[in-house]
This record gives sequence, structure tokens and C-alpha cells, in this order.
Amino acid sequence: MKKEKESKFPESEFISNFKSKFQIPMQDIAIQAENISKTFRIPHEKISTLRGAFVNMFRSNGYEEFKALDNVNFEVKKGEFFGIIGRNGSGKSTLLKILAGIYQPDKGGKVKINGLISPFLELGIGFNPELSGRDNIYLNATVLGLTKKQIDEKFDDIVEFSELRRFIDQKVKNYSSGMQVRLMFSVAIHANREILLMDEVLAVGDTNFQSKCFEKFNEYHEQGKTVVLVTHDIGTVQKYCDRAMLLRDGKIQMIGDPQKVSNEYIYQNMSDEEKRIFEEKKKIQSKSEGRNVKDGTQLVKGLAEIIRASLLDKNGNKKSNFRTGDDIIISAEIDRKKEPLKDLSIRISVETSEGVYLFGYDTMTDSFPLREKDNEIKLIIEENPFLDGEYFVNLSCFTGYGTIPLDFKKRYLRFKVHSWAKDKGYKGILKIKHRWE
Repeated sequence: MKKEKESKFPESEFISNFKSKFQIPMQDIAIQAENISKTFRIPHEKISTLRGAFVNMFRSNGYEEFKALDNVNFEVKKGEFFGIIGRNGSGKSTLLKILAGIYQPDKGGKVKINGLISPFLELGIGFNPELSGRDNIYLNATVLGLTKKQIDEKFDDIVEFSELRRFIDQKVKNYSSGMQVRLMFSVAIHANREILLMDEVLAVGDTNFQSKCFEKFNEYHEQGKTVVLVTHDIGTVQKYCDRAMLLRDGKIQMIGDPQKVSNEYIYQNMSDEEKRIFEEKKKIQSKSEGRNVKDGTQLVKGLAEIIRASLLDKNGNKKSNFRTGDDIIISAEIDRKKEPLKDLSIRISVETSEGVYLFGYDTMTDSFPLREKDNEIKLIIEENPFLDGEYFVNLSCFTGYGTIPLDFKKRYLRFKVHSWAKDKGYKGILKIKHRWE
């Protein structure tokens, strides 16, 4: 009898014991996804006739393949509030539809569900717009596995939670998107399933209804039920989720603590914005050059001008994205056309994307005289107080003790600020240092 070949690196007793100790028992797992991939075929041209479809079958280049998910593996424990975040196109909704059984994964992928699922996915899924709200409650609840008797018993609670009693006998096609969300969510949570799958549909509802929904999530959590939530709302992930997963281009980037996963998501968004803003920066600068001061005052040309400006972090690296509390350095380079120009002053101001003027500082007012050899000036904003938003930098230079404008560059620089997750609840433009007593 041929002896079985032994592994070159047999598993040690320590590793075996470690795996058995920390591996989650299957009875404690609500969802297990193994090797989940999903590939879609995207046609290169619109096919509107039967003949076109037939001809396209024999073309090798009639479509391209798009891999929405690429070898995704994770587990969700029973009673866990699990968040899935990522940019548009990262595969979040596709993954949720696979968990719900709407899509099938590519060959080799497996999904194990331990419990009954109540999916709340895209707006309108499972609803017939030609039927009334009442009929859609019975239709949708039946699809979720409830009997007519069970629906009869829950009907008043469903309508009460949705706050749509006045409109319950109207056709759903006459409902606003917010009304549809109310009804769909109410049916989903009253189906009394062990696992609730939620896509980014709550963003359509008003804040009061969202608050009521999250109260229900807390009830689910207390009852030991499982919630899987796809969202862009970092605040929700921070507040409600036990764990979170970050997807990017169909692959898992990170799983774990919601705070750390959320910060990684924000950091990636900042990096992406850096690339995009860098490409657009030149266009903005070229459009800004040579403009007059915004009050119509004509510039006096030929004495000095700002030839270059950039945004830097505290280490001197060029950046266009910052976090609330980061130092922001605005550097401006000056070309003195004629020497000497002893009373030259530089002004730097910042405004919001809506044109709200936040501040304007100049070297003359701050008693920071420019020496004749100074061709570069830096304004350092220490621990910037800006909250989430897009901001623009205006630059100008003057002589005649601030009375003669030599150059003005409107919105010459643009930058974005991303608040930390802990600051997401603040409203307005600025984070002012404050305390309560």
C-alpha cells in the first residue's frame, strides 16, 4: 500500500490548539461567506433587437467582464451589528444581494446562513407600484414567509410604525420615496426574522424616522438578533456597529473595530481626493490668473505678482486634503518685477464652496514686514478648525500700504477637510474649542 505523503510543514500542536480555542463555533455564527466573487458582463453596445442579441452571441469582444467582488471571506456572529462601508462601486450592495439570495456567487463561493433573513435592500424591491400600501404589506410579508393570520395580527403595528394610515389604501406608485421607505422598513422589521439585511435606503427617510429605525435596531440588538448594514454614514457605523468591514474594488481592506475601519475609509477617500484635486488644480489656477479684484478695482501690473502657491502639511508635503485639527500651511511665491518695493504686503483669505468668507489675513496688519529678498511667504493655520467641507484660498498682493492692488488670484487653491468620526455630529463650518461646566 502506497504511503500517504506527509506535509512538508505539519501543523504544530500550538497552532492547532490556537485555532480550536479562537475559532467561532458554527452555532454562534449567523452568516459565513467563503471565497465570494461575482463577475458581471458589461455589453459594449446597447442591444435593443432580437437580431442584435443573436449577432452579439458570436462576438468575442461584445462585452467586458467586471469583477464586482473578488474572493471575499468573512463571518458575522449572532447578535452582532455588522457594518459594511466603502466607496460607490466597491461591491457593498452586490455582496448584500448575494447574502439575500438575489445573486448567486461565482463558482466556488459559498454562503451559509444560520437563521431566517429579512432583507431591506434597494428602494422598491418586492413592492408592486400598482397595488395599494395595504396590498403590498400582505404581498411583501407573504414573500418573507408570514402566513395571512400572522400578517393580520401584525398589520396595525406595521401601519402604525410607518405612520401611513391615511395613505395605506393609495397605490404605492403615488408614494414619495420617503413613504416607500417607511412602509418597506416597517414590514421588514415586523417580519420577526433573526437576521436583518439593510442597504443604504434609510438615507431617503427623514431624521425623525431614521431615529425611530435605530431605536428598533437597539431592540434587535437586545433580543440577540443580527443586523448587517451597508452605509456611507460613518457616524452610524461608529455609534451602532460592533464590527465593521471596509470594501474597496471588490476586496476586503479591513475588518474590525468600527473606529479604526471608519478612519481607514476616510483616509482612503482623502488619498483619492488628492489625485483628483491635483488634476483640476491647474485648470482653476489658469482661470484665476489676471482677474481684477472682486470689487472691480483695476490691478496695477508690472510691479509684483504671485507666481505660484501651494498647500502643505506640517512636514512640508503638498496636500489638498486635511483632517480637522491638522496644521495647514499656505505657501505663496512672489515675483518682484521692479526693485525696490519696500511696502509690499501679501493677503491670504479662505472661503467656503458657497462663497462664505471665513477669514483674511495680511502681512501688514499682522506687522510681519516682507524683506526685499523674501520671495516666498507662508501662512500657517495651526490646528485648523474646519469641519467637513470644501474650501478655497484667495491670494493677493498690495503696495502703497495696502491701497494699491498688484495681483489677485481668486480661488487659486482648493482643499478639503474631513472631520474625524468623533466630530461628525457637529454642525456648521468650524470646530471651536469649547467646554461645558
